[in-house]
Amino acid sequence: MTFALTPVPFPPGAVRPIRLTATALATATALTLAFAPGAGAQIAAPAAPGIVHIPPHAHGGKKMLKAVDTVWQSMKGGAAADEEESDQDDSDGDQDQMGPQQNGPQSPFDEFLRRFFEQQQRGNGRAPRPRAERMALGSGFIIDPSGYIVTNNHVVQNADTVTVIFQDDSKHVAKVVGHDAKTDLALVKIDAPQPLPYVQWGDSSAMQVGDWVLAVGDPFGLGGTVSSGIISARGRDIHEGPYDDFLQIDASINRGNSGGPTFNLDGKVIGINTAIYSPNGGSVGIGFAIPSSLAKPVIEQLKEHGKVERGWLGVQIQDVTPEIAKTLGLPKAGGALVADVTAGGPAAKVGIKQGDVILDYDGHEIAKLRDLPLAVAATPAGQKEPVKLWRDGHEQTLDTTIAAMPAQPEQMAANGGDAAKTAMGLQLAPLTAELRQQLHVGKNVKGVVVTGVAADSPLAQSGVTRGDVIEGINREAVTSPEDAAQKFAAATKQKDSDVLLLINRHGVNQFVAMTLPPNGGNG
Repeated sequence: MTFALTPVPFPPGAVRPIRLTATALATATALTLAFAPGAGAQIAAPAAPGIVHIPPHAHGGKKMLKAVDTVWQSMKGGAAADEEESDQDDSDGDQDQMGPQQNGPQSPFDEFLRRFFEQQQRGNGRAPRPRAERMALGSGFIIDPSGYIVTNNHVVQNADTVTVIFQDDSKHVAKVVGHDAKTDLALVKIDAPQPLPYVQWGDSSAMQVGDWVLAVGDPFGLGGTVSSGIISARGRDIHEGPYDDFLQIDASINRGNSGGPTFNLDGKVIGINTAIYSPNGGSVGIGFAIPSSLAKPVIEQLKEHGKVERGWLGVQIQDVTPEIAKTLGLPKAGGALVADVTAGGPAAKVGIKQGDVILDYDGHEIAKLRDLPLAVAATPAGQKEPVKLWRDGHEQTLDTTIAAMPAQPEQMAANGGDAAKTAMGLQLAPLTAELRQQLHVGKNVKGVVVTGVAADSPLAQSGVTRGDVIEGINREAVTSPEDAAQKFAAATKQKDSDVLLLINRHGVNQFVAMTLPPNGGNG
């Protein structure tokens, strides 16, 4: 499948999505679809749904290529396009945007020429001609003969129109059935004129390190491509979301492969290609695929409900280090330390407290921190589960009724008690673990998060924006929203109401200076 995406600068060696996020101005999207699996594939016959068994290694690659399609997304020019251009100029050549295209994505040489002439125009005092349309690529695969297609959320996010292009160059407008940002999965559907070939889910939990896999997609818009490799590692957390549990593969995947399938040698989908680790934007043999064991239930919910409902416990957790384990009297480091409990949440209702260590959930040991959110998220709302705790040197078990996760659980956490605060036209909230991850803020950063800025706030005029983390005010550390409000109030009472803020924006510290109005202005 192919989609128009907004380029984002990445530092060298960064883990990056294979395709970047589409913008709200996207007008058309094309996807490359893997219809037939590879060696040892099992597919449904195009004319009559049913499983066709292909002997292992019997021209599997050729059959797979016949099943790969391309999806396109275009983006109109204008103010948004100008902003994207600025992003590209700062991206060290990490290109995902392409100019107007007639029959497919342009070559890197076309992009070089475009930049050269635009630089010449700027040098002559002439503004470059805005591009009318932009295109980009993505991949996907059909899971149902009626036309349901799986891809990545970042491939279709904010797209106005999605177009699926098959191997025979036929184009089909697709509807986004549902998408889930937390797992980067999406489901789209086309009106199939006849039953389509489709692939089956495999069991990713049965895959072991060293097992062979085949990755299929449309890298760089070159067309259906099959690459082989092995599973290099399991359970990778690349800090892309709260439920990271990636398969690491060394099969060659590049930009344009996003949303494409990874097959086992039985021809069943055991992963969805999503991200690569690369110092230069190309494949270096470190790719990441969402395991089918995580993807399948999400896609089933999207198909049935158009959204995903997850279980929610209502706690903020952190790792248990050996030092913490020793202090708490734990026999070994492990489990999830409860750093905060959301008021009114399921955990609070049964008496789970800050400082408890969750050792076991529903009979499954919490060996690593992320084991708990993965297990809780998979629990249906309303179901009661035993939670084994370590408290005051002893184990105890509390039966907890899991609730449905709210749309913004971090805001509920911030609103617990009197944690949230409004000051100087800013809405301030504690820097929770989830917000820290979403904002890409390091563990050493401490402060409060700006969750909203009033239009008439004096700090808005100085560039303070939603998502900034205020670390200090007048060189004094900020410890809570209430503390920040008190420091702002004290600054406005001074004869000289100049204020120096230390903020962290997207992981980078910077100072912002301003003069506050008397009495604090908008409070």
